[in-house]
Amino acid sequence: QLQLVEYGGGLVQPGGSLRLSCAASGATLDVYAVGWFRQAPGQEREGISCISVSDGSTFYANSVMGRFTISRDNAKVYLQMNSLTPEDTAIYYCAAGPEIKGRSCAFYDYWGQGTQVTVSS
Repeated sequence: QLQLVEYGGGLVQPGGSLRLSCAASGATLDVYAVGWFRQAPGQEREGISCISVSDGSTFYANSVMGRFTISRDNAKVYLQMNSLTPEDTAIYYCAAGPEIKGRSCAFYDYWGQGTQVTVSS
């Protein structure tokens, strides 16, 4: 059973950067498409980025386009977040699943517990 853990959240000032990591146990990530999601208090969960496993295609929500970059190696998936604003404050989750074509990248069967990102001065 694949289990996911997110690392790298924390408190950062506006304009700053953070790098989130998504690591797997129980199975390897290199057969799954992986996505990053976030949920702010009182808001619905938002899919912000995903990366395929077949060809490394990446997709981004408009809210993070040009500021966030998703990448992967054989063991982990990363989300580099630059130019952070208070609106980026949320719990960030990674998720994995069998790849599908399109902007969703996968049917997400596996979810991490989330890591808090707070952007504040």
